[in-house]
Amino acid sequence: MDSQGVGASLLRKEDDRFLRGRGQYVGDLKLPGLKDVAFVRSPLAHAKIRGVRIPPELQDRVFTANDLTNVKPIIAASGLPGFKHSEQPLLAHEKVRQVGELVAMCVGSTRAEAEDIAAAVELDLDELPVVSEMLAARRPDAPLIHEHWGDNVFLETYIDVNMEAAYDAPIKVTREIKTARQCMAPLEGRATVAYWDNRLDQLVLYTGTQQPHIIRTGISECLGLDQSKVRVISPDVGGGFGYKALMPPEDVCLAWLAMHCGHPVRWIEDRREHLTASANCREHHYLITAYADRDGTLRGIECEATVDSGAYSSYPFSACLEAAQIASILPGPYDFPSYRCRTWSVATNKCPILPYRGVARTGVCYAMELMIDAVAREAGLDPLEVRLKNLVKPEQMPFDNITKKHFDSGDYPEALKRAMAMIDLDSIRKREKTKDVQGRLIGVGLSIYCEQGAHGTSVYSGWGIPMIPGHEQATARVTPDGGLELRTGVHSHGQSMETTLPQIAHEILGIETAKIKLVHGDTQYTPYSTGTWGSRSAVMAGGAVSRASHEIAGLIKGIGAHLLQTDVANVHLAGGSVIGPSGSVTVKEVAHTWYRRPQDLPASVDPRGLETTIGYKPVRDSGTFSYAAHIAVVAVDPEMGDIEILDYVIVEDGGKLINPMVVDGQIYGGLAQGIGTALYEEMPFDPSGQPLASTFADYLLPGPTEVPAPQLEHMETLSPYTEFGVKGLGEGGAIAPPAAIGNAVNDALKPLRVELLHSPMTPRRVLEAIHRAKAT
Repeated sequence: MDSQGVGASLLRKEDDRFLRGRGQYVGDLKLPGLKDVAFVRSPLAHAKIRGVRIPPELQDRVFTANDLTNVKPIIAASGLPGFKHSEQPLLAHEKVRQVGELVAMCVGSTRAEAEDIAAAVELDLDELPVVSEMLAARRPDAPLIHEHWGDNVFLETYIDVNMEAAYDAPIKVTREIKTARQCMAPLEGRATVAYWDNRLDQLVLYTGTQQPHIIRTGISECLGLDQSKVRVISPDVGGGFGYKALMPPEDVCLAWLAMHCGHPVRWIEDRREHLTASANCREHHYLITAYADRDGTLRGIECEATVDSGAYSSYPFSACLEAAQIASILPGPYDFPSYRCRTWSVATNKCPILPYRGVARTGVCYAMELMIDAVAREAGLDPLEVRLKNLVKPEQMPFDNITKKHFDSGDYPEALKRAMAMIDLDSIRKREKTKDVQGRLIGVGLSIYCEQGAHGTSVYSGWGIPMIPGHEQATARVTPDGGLELRTGVHSHGQSMETTLPQIAHEILGIETAKIKLVHGDTQYTPYSTGTWGSRSAVMAGGAVSRASHEIAGLIKGIGAHLLQTDVANVHLAGGSVIGPSGSVTVKEVAHTWYRRPQDLPASVDPRGLETTIGYKPVRDSGTFSYAAHIAVVAVDPEMGDIEILDYVIVEDGGKLINPMVVDGQIYGGLAQGIGTALYEEMPFDPSGQPLASTFADYLLPGPTEVPAPQLEHMETLSPYTEFGVKGLGEGGAIAPPAAIGNAVNDALKPLRVELLHSPMTPRRVLEAIHRAKAT
């Protein structure tokens, strides 16, 4: 294998600057005349605004909705039938609908001064009834978030496939399953710097985002600007996970302010703003029934699922994303004949729910995998046996499941079997029969999932949203000294694109990866793209880089053949040189000829020279399906409620791995987030809509001592539809852990007749469940 090409564990190029503290983030920018912004935010979850009192001496330092004339609200529309769109004002007027909603914008010479000014602004609010619980919000008498809707439902969806045929099944298992509202916690929060470039007559917005081109479109629409007058630059981004895959109102506010104040302005989100006003995600409720035969064969699944979408739908769309996907992806990797699912995306007086790594899949995996174990217990069968009986088989691939999801390839049973072989199950089962020396109960849990990634136009065109992916483009340009410059519209926030995309180009062109530079994150220099989301970049941008590199290879060979005085059909490109029957010339020599010695070129030379921009779609763009089997071994203390992960095994299949080391890093990070979902992370609200975790003292994240080093094995089942057989897998590590850990906890607590169905499985919930079981 080439030590730099596709499949090589090449060290990350990015790490040289990151580990030396040389990364360049929005917060590092220093511009002449820069002023800081702080926002006055609503302290109430639902209230009419009767007035905003600004001290007279601060009138020119504070801006409210009355100042933002000719500015449109943020509207994240959808073409899905029945979807009700919300209008999110940049600065609230008339009323507020969540704690932390922006009401006024304050400008100071420093952030501290801006916050002092904000503290001097008084809000006159008339409190309204609050609905902070999603099931309550569906009731006919619930307070209305958006009065003109008539209810609190953004969208209701329904799928029914032959459900009645399953009702005579001998096993019927019903459970109510909940997942907590969480907060995304990238190391870097949101950050924005904006100024007006008088020379270019252009608004320049630096913002940490996963999708610069989408932000430019949204800013242009809200402010009524031609897109040529808006440039969005996203420098280094300290993590995103979906949190930076949308346009926040703060971005638009600062863009407006930069156009009106004559100097650069900056807003750096603090962690309290982040936790309480902006970064919420997930929060699902499932009422789900599984129907099965006595041998464990699934007959059908019936489900009602509700998602708390918060007060607004964030641009480009978020309110319907989770619930609408639940209906289509709940079956996961299982093959059964009957299915019914009704979902509700519900508005409440909370901040908008945002897409978080695994979008909906973590919740549906948790629900489905807990149900598989419940069926196994009812049938008296091993959970592994039930899974193997119902998983899609490799000989069925490619496979269209009950909701018409098209699985491109894979061997799901083999992944589970390999994972089981990596743990000492006999020893674990022996330990389960007695408490360990600390009096703890031992349990083992399985989960398996599939992740649809890199889905394109054919999937998203039906959603009718402002963000429909098309051909992903890449620009490739050979430099005068024989290096290569790549330009892509996707943007890295931890995906290692500066390493992996050059690996693809090197595989085709043979140019050393050290001489390949990736330009991304700037709308002025990069092709249009919907950005980095949905585990799409390796497939889509990687495919575009591959196609562009092949095009460049043809251009190089054309000039090289002329220099070698032979026909192009007689040459090939290898090791960074054009090789012919009687000799070779390097890519550097070819580049030198094009740029420096054009007199040596043939008259018939391709006028494109050594540069091309080309678009890419997979052969079928309904998505790739990566998957993984996870197994957790846990110890549960029945006296304290503590849970310790003793062992963790992952067998994943992401198709051809461009860089296995990078994939390992993605999975390790996802596992940490999945453990947080399973055991620690929760954003609770009180009945008045007040968020109750405003710091990391209240919102718990797993640390190094809570995240074990997993046993990790790769399978590589190639996709038949993509370049190299690559599949999207960036979100996968975070999807399966809550289900595997949840099933392990329930396995450990089985002797106590305890079953937990609510994540996170905190010590309090463990002890409460044990006490309930003792009382019955």
